[in-house]
Amino acid sequence: MTITYFGYGSLVNLDTIPADAVATPGTLKGWVREWRVCGMGPDGQGRCALSVREDPGNEIRGVMVREPRSGLKELEKREKRYRKVEEVGGSFRCDAEKKNGPEDLFVFVAAPDHYRWGTETHPILQSYLDCVLAGFYRFWGEEGVAHFLDTTEGWHVPVLKDRQNPAYPRAVALPEQVLSVLDEATARHGLTFLDMP
Repeated sequence: MTITYFGYGSLVNLDTIPADAVATPGTLKGWVREWRVCGMGPDGQGRCALSVREDPGNEIRGVMVREPRSGLKELEKREKRYRKVEEVGGSFRCDAEKKNGPEDLFVFVAAPDHYRWGTETHPILQSYLDCVLAGFYRFWGEEGVAHFLDTTEGWHVPVLKDRQNPAYPRAVALPEQVLSVLDEATARHGLTFLDMP
């Protein structure tokens, strides 16, 4: 027995999903990404994460992840600020085979209690953003990074520069070459950065 879900943020990064999970890159039509999940971390630092909402005029890249059903409890713990939207398989299209996803494909969207734009007190963690962008870079190269930046709403939300002391629990270590690509891309997009307190 397995579960299948669409990852559009940190779940795109293979280093953050179980080793026995299989990720298939593709596109989800009729949805848009946004920086609109707020909550407090265990360290007391407010943070903003990604969510998606239905939007017929848009489509976003991501991965269809299949893993054993035994991993569901851990996945739901990870995505505790979200709720599941079921049966989005018809909106997914695999890059390689141009096939739709299975009927039971689901996606996580912000739970109502956490659905709000990030702020200076709930910024985007740079360690989280690095993790997400590195996942897109691995699958689609610089084009994938540009796609993520162009198809995500909410870049008015500031980014907390925690790269040297990551507050994100699934932070990944990246080569300087990759960090340089990510920094150049975000600089072109005009993001606002906050120094660590």
